[in-house]
Amino acid sequence: MVDEGTVQAIEFTLNGEKVRATVESRQLLVHFIRDTLGLKGTHVGCDTGSCGACSLIYDGKLIKSCMMLAPQADGAEIETIEGLARDGELTPVQQAFHEEHGLQCGYCTPGVVMAATFLLRRTLNPSEEEIRRSVRGNICRCTGYINIIRSIEAAAGATRAGGEEAA
Repeated sequence: MVDEGTVQAIEFTLNGEKVRATVESRQLLVHFIRDTLGLKGTHVGCDTGSCGACSLIYDGKLIKSCMMLAPQADGAEIETIEGLARDGELTPVQQAFHEEHGLQCGYCTPGVVMAATFLLRRTLNPSEEEIRRSVRGNICRCTGYINIIRSIEAAAGATRAGGEEAA
């Protein structure tokens, strides 16, 4: 049994940068990223893994960071929405969401963009069904998903045409 006040030293890579920190043993990864590290792009929606607003890429897998404890990040490589754009240049996924109006209020957008990035890194020419499946763990209450699907299709097309990676 772990005492609630227990802390642990961790080291991991976040958006290409080494991070060393001391974390509380029961702190969720999403709260560590937002509250301790100050990266506000990863959103807290439900804290139960249902909405996908906190999605990020962890050791090459798409995860919901509200379902993982911060100490579990020790040794990991983590990418958040803040780590996608390079030198102010949007990725094809981010650009497509902008051009195709794949967001409304924007609350779910970081998690959906991370899910789309994860998909397009693995599947250059996804079908509409594959796209829909890739975002089914992300709840959007504003768009009805039509423009989200269009955005991911446009990003896939731009990625194929440009011969570049999704992110």
